[in-house]
Amino acid sequence: MRTVDVWDPLVRLTHWSLMLSFVGAYWFGGDWLGLHAQFGYIVILLVGFRLVWGIVGTEYARFRSFWPSVKGLGAYCKSLARRKALVHVGHDPLGSLMIYILLVSLLVTTGSGVTLFAMEARGPLAGTFVAAWPGAWVELIHHLASDVTLVLVITHVCGVLMMAKVQRQALIRAMFSGQKRVP
Repeated sequence: MRTVDVWDPLVRLTHWSLMLSFVGAYWFGGDWLGLHAQFGYIVILLVGFRLVWGIVGTEYARFRSFWPSVKGLGAYCKSLARRKALVHVGHDPLGSLMIYILLVSLLVTTGSGVTLFAMEARGPLAGTFVAAWPGAWVELIHHLASDVTLVLVITHVCGVLMMAKVQRQALIRAMFSGQKRVP
């Protein structure tokens, strides 16, 4: 086994900041609308940064380094079924897929939240065409997307814990240190 620098400080900071900001936004939804919105804006900024860093960032931060393919997902799932999960230096195919799904889910959640604020003549989209969208639908999308995102986050954590056990990898420690042990 060798130790490899995989996740740079910006990826790690964005990861943990996104987690804390989403949890904060989810927790303060309802009666604490001001705090909810502030956390939501932080999520938007972090997702925006991650999208840019996924194009221009370090090797393992770039989306091209962990684009999931059907063939790669199939091979990886077969290796999991045999309890011989293939170890990847960066993200494994299921982890890669989860990242893309989480990013889309966070964009839908925050986009619908900003749109709801615009309907109340608040926020950066106030006074724009989105303020005329049907509020009940946008609110439904926002609540559904936030609940789906919460389920995805829980699934992500369970997947990381499961893969850490199956691969005998300290994946959570790696997301703090940036280093991963690989064969």
